[in-house]
Amino acid sequence: MNFLTRYAKPIGAMRFRGLHLDSGAHSSGTMAEISEKIKKQVGVEPGYHTIPKCRAGLLKYHPKLEDLPERSMKDSYRTAILPLGSDERVREHHVNHLGMVRRGRLVEELDMFAIWICHCHVKLPLARNTPLPYTFVTLLVDRVEMLADAKADIDLELSGHVSWTGTSSMEISINVRQQEQTIAKAIFLMVARNATNTAPAPVNPLKPTLGQEQLYWEAAKERHKQKATSSMCLDKRPLTKAEQNLMYELFMRSTGTDILWETSSEEPMDCRWIASTQRSKVLLPFPENRNNHNTIYGGYIMRNAIEICYITASFYAGRRPLLQYLSDVAFFQPVRVTSILKLTAYVVYTSEQYMQLMAVAKVLDANSFTEMHTNVFHLTYVSEHKVKEVLPHSFQETVWHIIGRRHFESYQQRK
Repeated sequence: MNFLTRYAKPIGAMRFRGLHLDSGAHSSGTMAEISEKIKKQVGVEPGYHTIPKCRAGLLKYHPKLEDLPERSMKDSYRTAILPLGSDERVREHHVNHLGMVRRGRLVEELDMFAIWICHCHVKLPLARNTPLPYTFVTLLVDRVEMLADAKADIDLELSGHVSWTGTSSMEISINVRQQEQTIAKAIFLMVARNATNTAPAPVNPLKPTLGQEQLYWEAAKERHKQKATSSMCLDKRPLTKAEQNLMYELFMRSTGTDILWETSSEEPMDCRWIASTQRSKVLLPFPENRNNHNTIYGGYIMRNAIEICYITASFYAGRRPLLQYLSDVAFFQPVRVTSILKLTAYVVYTSEQYMQLMAVAKVLDANSFTEMHTNVFHLTYVSEHKVKEVLPHSFQETVWHIIGRRHFESYQQRK
């Protein structure tokens, strides 16, 4: 058994699943066709305009929540094809050096597909024969689990549906399959905004039908309940007694018994400092990666975060690792197409052959060159062999270490 197959998980490994309906009756075509459908539905004009078309006139079609009809999961269920086997240009765009699908590219496609499912769920009684007076944005990527490598010369099928709704938010569950094998599963949390992207917009309430949909609805409600009480951040979930003891242990290991010295540059045996793992890249986004409000798609940011984390993990492990899990990717600020994007990745926690990485995205304003945090990414990679232990060398790094440990333990519990 080789490295790639050893860490491929069985189909039933995840605790969330999606509907499985007739793909032909719910097919939306290829991912390229979906992209064009989204542009047509929101009324995007061809070409790039430094000042987007004003959509204020569409605000009159903005509905009240009580006026929206209920929808079922089946109403939003859609499938799509990523034609890797039949379209050479698509294949070249997604293939990596091993002839497999680039996992960053796949997550980018998942983000676009989640937006499309939002379009399929929302049904507005007043907006007929007009552009959709809504904009859908990614609020949170709850999780993406990679279950197996996908070959780059065989078509992929994406399927998904809305599995939970709030007042203006929607949870999207997505499955990716290749030749009847489940390749990846994901859960996105999307929010609806009004036509001018200045306020939230109501979405159709989800009313599950009996049977399968009801089970998924109950599972989704349980996820949101757990999410509210199991935050990874220290400002919402204080240190446990065990974590306090760990912090003291880390301090003693990194500083030693001579506490008169604030820091020591010498690394403990078979260990690395978190700071020494840092890798960064600066990107200049272009209009090809924008939405109708001239802000950058979340999928583009996630793809680049995954790729810089892959490079960081590769240097740390001394070989090429595999991405296993992506979780809790929050989008704090929109990234304008005129901005400069900086991504910095660190290895913050290790366990045997696993590495927990954190990537931070910052936006640099192209005029003032001031920095603003926009995203934090948490990714779990696995190496073929055991990796060195990574240790914090400051209080800030100790916080990263503990948060990374929490994310890794959450991943382990879902295996």
